[in-house]
Amino acid sequence: MTEARTGGPVTTGTDVPTSTGASTRRPGTVRRWSRRIALGVAVLFLAGTVASWAYNAATDRRESPPPGLRYVQTGDIRTRYVQWGTAGSPVVLVHGAFESADTWEPTARLLASGHRVYALDLAGFGYTQRDGHYGRDYQARQLLAFLAALESGRLGLDRPGTDRPGTDRPGTDRPGSDRPLLVGHSSGAAIVAEATLRAPERVGALMLLDGDALATGAGARSPVRHLFIDPYRTTLLRAALRSDAIIRDVYQQQCGPACPRLTAQGVAVWRRPFQVAGGEQSVWAMLDQGVPGIEPDRLARLARLPLPKAVVFGAEDTVFDAGTPQQTAARIGAPAPAVVPGAHHLIMIGAPDAVAGAVGALAARMSPPG
Repeated sequence: MTEARTGGPVTTGTDVPTSTGASTRRPGTVRRWSRRIALGVAVLFLAGTVASWAYNAATDRRESPPPGLRYVQTGDIRTRYVQWGTAGSPVVLVHGAFESADTWEPTARLLASGHRVYALDLAGFGYTQRDGHYGRDYQARQLLAFLAALESGRLGLDRPGTDRPGTDRPGTDRPGSDRPLLVGHSSGAAIVAEATLRAPERVGALMLLDGDALATGAGARSPVRHLFIDPYRTTLLRAALRSDAIIRDVYQQQCGPACPRLTAQGVAVWRRPFQVAGGEQSVWAMLDQGVPGIEPDRLARLARLPLPKAVVFGAEDTVFDAGTPQQTAARIGAPAPAVVPGAHHLIMIGAPDAVAGAVGALAARMSPPG
């Protein structure tokens, strides 16, 4: 009987290495980690949601408008306005998006030496009554109703907080006043342009200030409206509004180095209108509807109107392209635009002397009241 010999150890089937166990363990490990990650994300989402609701509840107190504001009834809403000056031809100033009548103060004080100057809060901004309508059509009708109040003598300095006609004394408008010069800043340019197209007989002159009045470009609807839903968007807005640093930074970017630094009181002037009842809703409506503007063909009809027109832009305005001032002036039939060196988008704050001078020059081109 012979014995089998091998050159090495004999292995059995059970000794053969296999990867089956590792391959079955790997998918299971991936599934477990996937479940853990999903659970972690869900926990973070739930915690963030709870924190957001809690923050919103803690910051839900609404501010009241400052005392002593002046209002006039304009159609179905009460419009807040400010007046400077008691004599001279009327000038009506219309602010842009996320601004208010108070934005005009540096320029308005200069104009008040020779004009009766008015600035109103457009629907959705400042302290005008909010009713959910913020588009071009609504704001243009609001402006025309304001002009009607001016013409009828219902605007005056002697009755703050009311919309009743004033008495016939200095500081009060009288029926039959000469036609006003309208100035629209940024998106407010579209509102003054639309009002002029609808009722040119009620306008003495028109100025577009750092605004092209178009429904394109700066007027596009913001994609931000798709990114946030409640409660997160409310949390983000309130956190931003409560930050002095954020408000100062946005102001400085839009105003430039020539503008005075915002004091605590100045920060409050920008912040408070968004903290009154309806303020937050107006922000979301603005983002959803987009900045108001006019179709190019319709805007070009201004060129056929025989009234003095002017276009003024800051040379450092980054909201619009460098060619926008010339294109805008040509489109509405205005002379060559005035481009103010060093001025940014908030030109009425950064270069009030230049703006007041341009308004005065335009007023000088107006026909005297008949």
